[in-house]
Amino acid sequence: MLLYIHGFNSSPLSDKGRVTAQFIAQHHPGLRFYQPQLATAPEVAMAELCLLVETQVQAGEPLAYIGSSLGGYYASYLAERYGGRAALINPAVRPFDLFDDFIGTQYNPYTRESYRVLPEHKQQLAQFDTQVIRNPERFLVCLQTGDEVLDYREALHKYACCQLHIEAGGDHSFVGYEQQLQRMSQFLCLP
Repeated sequence: MLLYIHGFNSSPLSDKGRVTAQFIAQHHPGLRFYQPQLATAPEVAMAELCLLVETQVQAGEPLAYIGSSLGGYYASYLAERYGGRAALINPAVRPFDLFDDFIGTQYNPYTRESYRVLPEHKQQLAQFDTQVIRNPERFLVCLQTGDEVLDYREALHKYACCQLHIEAGGDHSFVGYEQQLQRMSQFLCLP
């Protein structure tokens, strides 16, 4: 099973989401692939993700995750809690520290929906923090130094013990993401 987890204010309809789905359909057509639209509230989003992962664990399915930005934060928690391998793209390290800037009404350009970020979402998000990576062999972390949203050095520090792929320049979207999918699928041991 592969679970693609999108970032904050994003969607499976984002460029990365669509490129990932196309790559999986072309190169791994028999793979069970999930790409849910996450709820705004972190507790609800994580409950949905955990339910999906627990169903796969009970079925004896191997677990793999691709997480982008906030999705990388969620994927870290899931890989540490349930096992499996995770490829993280410009992952958020302490997203709860940034949430004050987003409290209030937000608009998702992919779903075309307005939603509210509430003060309690910050505390909800903090409870999924994996302060220490205990299983570094489970992680491939792809970073671009030109990320204008997140300081890549925070992820570099947190995931220093993991397999890292660092590119100079780029941006938060991870320029050339599609060129990383083969590397990620090999790391994730996708059938």
